Amino acid sequence: MTKEKILVFGASDYTCYTIDVLEKQNEYEIFGILDYNIKKDDIFHGYKILGNDDDLPEIYKNTGIKKGIVTIGDNYTRKKVVERILGYIPDFTFVSAIHPSVILGKNARIGKGCAVMAGVILNNDTVVGNHCYIGTNASLDHDGIVGDFSNVMPGVTTGGNVRIGFCSTLGLGAKVIHGRTIGDHTIIGAGAVVVKDFGDQLVAFGVPAKKIRDRKVGEKYL
Repeated sequence: MTKEKILVFGASDYTCYTIDVLEKQNEYEIFGILDYNIKKDDIFHGYKILGNDDDLPEIYKNTGIKKGIVTIGDNYTRKKVVERILGYIPDFTFVSAIHPSVILGKNARIGKGCAVMAGVILNNDTVVGNHCYIGTNASLDHDGIVGDFSNVMPGVTTGGNVRIGFCSTLGLGAKVIHGRTIGDHTIIGAGAVVVKDFGDQLVAFGVPAKKIRDRKVGEKYL
């Protein structure tokens, strides 16, 4: 079977384990990597650096490749890179890296451009939006929603009917009880236990989780 060639955007630790998932998934051939911080023609994790995002139109002209995945851990930066790619090639298609060990319940769905790591469980009717990261051994129970560009870090556990907003993050090992809602651009800290709803643009952590402060859109946290 001929594999479709794809481009990988970004060259970081996040990229390394996304590449590992793509190789195990065995559906795509990684043609090369685009990144601003590594010199063109260098090799990163076994693949050639083709240039940076600004070289995409020329790469497409020469190869016809217009599929790929953005592998940047900071979700707001990931969003900006996706927007830049679509500015260059409006019909660019984003693929998802899904580890073969992922367990999907009935009607569970994963959007475009996602990275879903080993041991993840998405129970029935859970919907993961576009360009999300779901970390190793995260477990999302039934009827959950993860908004576009959100991060669910390794070891997170959520009850059923949990709503996670746009471009938000659940930190390492956080827990969210049944039916809670977390707003847009909100960070829930590592190890937190969420027992109530949290709104937009804030940072919360602790057991039980409490709001610590407000947060600006795009504020760095990784």
